[in-house]
Amino acid sequence: MLKLSFESAWDAQVIVERVLERLRGRLGHVKPFRVFCVRSEGSRSRAIARIYAMPRVWQVALKMETAYVIEVCSERFDRLPQDEKEKTMIHELLHIPKTFSGALVPHNCFGRELEDEVDDLHDAFKSLGGASQPQGLL
Repeated sequence: MLKLSFESAWDAQVIVERVLERLRGRLGHVKPFRVFCVRSEGSRSRAIARIYAMPRVWQVALKMETAYVIEVCSERFDRLPQDEKEKTMIHELLHIPKTFSGALVPHNCFGRELEDEVDDLHDAFKSLGGASQPQGLL
């Protein structure tokens, strides 16, 4: 059995930074320097990626600013084509509320379906020249 481990996910971080730069008008509330990407290995989860928030109570207790961590599960994320990696990161970023408070937006909130926005934002990202280069060419 493989032990669960974590490391920095620079490739996912690059995608997040490019998405946030190109989609500033739609995701301008997200502070790129407060979103961190990590890669897990050995996860038995069916998830491709997950986002974690630092709730307000922890921010106050630790005297820290709001931060979000996006975990990419290497067993699933690393095999995806580049377009799907980009869509996955857009999906995770859509969980961050406009208040950037440390809370998370659920998949279905106020009649808004997160998945409905992913393709639309990815199309906008690509039309703005945002397509990331495949891993290894950065």
